[in-house]
Amino acid sequence: MRADRLISLVLLLRRRGRLTAATLARELEVSTRTVLRDIEALSAAGIPVYAERGRRGGFALLPGFQTDLTGLNHDEALALLVAGSGRGERVFGLGTALAAAMRKVVDALPETHRAAASDAAQRLLIDPETDLLSHRLLTDELPDATMIEVRRAVLTGRKLRIRYAASDQTPQWRTVDPIGLVTVRDRGYLLATRSGADRTYRLSRVLAAETLPEPAQRPDRVDLDRIWRERCAQFLSDGDQVTVLVRVNPARREDLVSTALAVRAEEPDADGRLRLEVTFQDARHAEWALWQLTTDAEALSPQWLRTSLHNRAAAIASFYGVSS
Repeated sequence: MRADRLISLVLLLRRRGRLTAATLARELEVSTRTVLRDIEALSAAGIPVYAERGRRGGFALLPGFQTDLTGLNHDEALALLVAGSGRGERVFGLGTALAAAMRKVVDALPETHRAAASDAAQRLLIDPETDLLSHRLLTDELPDATMIEVRRAVLTGRKLRIRYAASDQTPQWRTVDPIGLVTVRDRGYLLATRSGADRTYRLSRVLAAETLPEPAQRPDRVDLDRIWRERCAQFLSDGDQVTVLVRVNPARREDLVSTALAVRAEEPDADGRLRLEVTFQDARHAEWALWQLTTDAEALSPQWLRTSLHNRAAAIASFYGVSS
């Protein structure tokens, strides 16, 4: 256990630079006193870790320090192999690189662990391409050459020129400052700024891309999780979104939630159903989603949605009425 923690401590310092004892303790889930003892053990073993005093002080490795830390225990190797079975790499065009990395992971394992880890990984599956109802899950497709340019600009911090086909608009060239890449339910997004304004681009709508030599205007460090939450909140507050109060059969709750943009409130109803307040992209989206659930869901409000669903149902009933 301690050997794994010492390796993790060195990797943290290599990846993130100077860190305080409190930060290291939080990351490693140990006490500050344990971190200080680990630092002493590393120094005694010849690892060039040193302390910087002062308010902005902490522990760091000497610049340029390199070491080979390839040891993986069984669970760590299994985690990498299982993660590699997911489909996010397809969105970012990293499938070939991931396959090569997985081969290296397996090859680096001790002989006693190799067969066990490979067999265990075959028994765990993440995000198959179809669900139990044989619904095929669609993944955004982006030409490899285009994805390589987008990824290069993001990782090297260069400006990016993209030919983007926004919904219902003629494709146009735009120059952006890329911040990061996000994948959600196998849909990829480029987070960027354009002329200082926040922009989010669907990767499948990027028709062409070119990395420019100019450096991107962006902060050195980024919290993509926070930025994504903020942009999601902004998206929900803009545009033509509609909020609907729905009574739904609990067995169909996930079907409803999976089509909605957000769930704003939820509580049980008196008859055993659930009462949810959900947001849809627009009126057409709301009507389509509720229609799919037939009598397993009832839109309680707004009234225009109830009227629209009633009219559609009446037209279908009339069309299939008993012929004279």
